[in-house]
Amino acid sequence: MPFLADVFSRMGRVMRGRANQGVDALEDANFESTVKQTVADMKEELNRVVRASAVAMSNYNRLDAEYQKYVRQSQEWKDRAGLALDANNEDLAKRALAKKAESDKQVASMQQAVEAAHQTSEKLKQQVAELKAKIDEGERTATTLVARKNAAMAQRKVSEAMAGVGHADNAFAALNRFEESVSKEEATAKAFDQLASVGKDDDLEKQFAALGGHSVDAELEALKKERQLGKGTTPPPYIPKGLPEGGSSLSAGQPSGEKAQA
Repeated sequence: MPFLADVFSRMGRVMRGRANQGVDALEDANFESTVKQTVADMKEELNRVVRASAVAMSNYNRLDAEYQKYVRQSQEWKDRAGLALDANNEDLAKRALAKKAESDKQVASMQQAVEAAHQTSEKLKQQVAELKAKIDEGERTATTLVARKNAAMAQRKVSEAMAGVGHADNAFAALNRFEESVSKEEATAKAFDQLASVGKDDDLEKQFAALGGHSVDAELEALKKERQLGKGTTPPPYIPKGLPEGGSSLSAGQPSGEKAQA
């Protein structure tokens, strides 16, 4: 049915797309080994081409050897015919020329095949040389690609780390998450503190707190006044009770002990 055929065709495209995506990811994860394997495949292809070229060139060599044999035989029968004529033996000369004609016939029949084989051989040698040059260039390119890939991956990791993105285990991203967590806890603690102070008159509390305590400035002023009073006045002398203000219980120049004995 056309409908089912279309469905299966679309499903096939989806599966091929997923497969190609998986292969691309696998190649990207193993880039260096994939590039090296590609170069190895190119060398293996070169070996197959060389073997095929060797077979084709071997066929040419055999054809050319056969061709040259008939060319030499034709020349040899020609020389023999000349010797026969020198000996006045025309019958022998004719027989030699007949052999030469047979060799010439073989040469003519093989000439086209030998030329075609020669052209094929030369073309194969040129192609093998070009393929070798491409493989040498491919090896140099592969080395450069691996170096560029490694440098790009390193630069990407550094950029991702500086941006705080990338893999889940990125240390910089983890620090950012920790900072967000701490900020959240601080904001929550501040919110609870604000809720705890709801209903309190902060200004009133501060006024009563000021009444109940002594400020440092007030104590400093009181100390200053006390010291100023001490420096400006002399305290009166001490007078015991029962004596006149101007007299004394002791005679001048007599110790208290002697006065008691008298």
